[in-house]
Amino acid sequence: MENTSTLHFFILYGIQELGRNKLLYFFLTLVLYMAIITLNVTLIITIVVEKSLHEPMYIFLSSLCANGLYGTVGFYPKFLMDLLSDNAVISYTMCVTQSYIIYTSAMCEIAILTVMAYDRYVAICRPLQYHSILTPKSILRLLLLAWFYPLSMAVVSLILTIRLPICGSYIGKLFCDNPSILKQACYSAQANRLWGIIIIVGQILQAVLIFASYAQIVHICMGSSKGRTKFTQTCLPHILAIFISTLAVLFDLLYSWDGSAELPLHVRNALGLQFLILPPFCNPLVYGLQLPRIRKTFFQKLRCSRTKVGCKRPRGSLRKK
Repeated sequence: MENTSTLHFFILYGIQELGRNKLLYFFLTLVLYMAIITLNVTLIITIVVEKSLHEPMYIFLSSLCANGLYGTVGFYPKFLMDLLSDNAVISYTMCVTQSYIIYTSAMCEIAILTVMAYDRYVAICRPLQYHSILTPKSILRLLLLAWFYPLSMAVVSLILTIRLPICGSYIGKLFCDNPSILKQACYSAQANRLWGIIIIVGQILQAVLIFASYAQIVHICMGSSKGRTKFTQTCLPHILAIFISTLAVLFDLLYSWDGSAELPLHVRNALGLQFLILPPFCNPLVYGLQLPRIRKTFFQKLRCSRTKVGCKRPRGSLRKK
């Protein structure tokens, strides 16, 4: 059969379930998307502007927020347009692009959380060597690795996908993902499945690294009240972020489970959206509320902007670890 992928259009059947409630969903989605943009951009700007926050933990946090913005760009604008349209269709090229953006964002999140776990491990378990280990060069290398590894792994997956001829046009979700595209292929894609297993193994190894880092941190911190305080202030937000990301991934896996077809479509839609809602919305809230230095800096600058007074503070007032 001739490969007509470049001319193919898919129907996003998941949107058909919304029916007459599209305008309501449009309003709610728009409010949510604006909140995600505002929260993440605010946290990034706070870290960039405040020099006392130019430390590894906060640099990695700003990268996590930037990734949240990157991932939501792949879904929300298209979804909002579909809610205002009578026909929810997407071209093959746009479908593949959307799948790439959404899933590289999910992979980047795990990679950045792994780097952040390593940062906390060095800060708490090897504090005297912290600044000699996490130098500006090593920070840059870790950031490049956290982004390059997922993006390059997904490129291989993309190449394996676009080589397949497409025979179907039904996407049973609100957005495109690689498994849904592969279901439309004219024949079984064993190479894609094998590569998918390799990617999953990579994600599991990163999860093991995160767990090992925090097991060591807990072992060290729980021995003293000072250690417990430091753990609560700097590590608890990260653990909450990991929990949120894990929960979102589990929802997506439950959606992809073969038996999920027996669930009502609106339930499957809700499950499939969690990793596009929970991490980008909750991460800046968790870090903004739990990390004292970010919270103090944000409210100080907010107060200064309202009073329009140059709020100069003594140098080093926020430099306490």
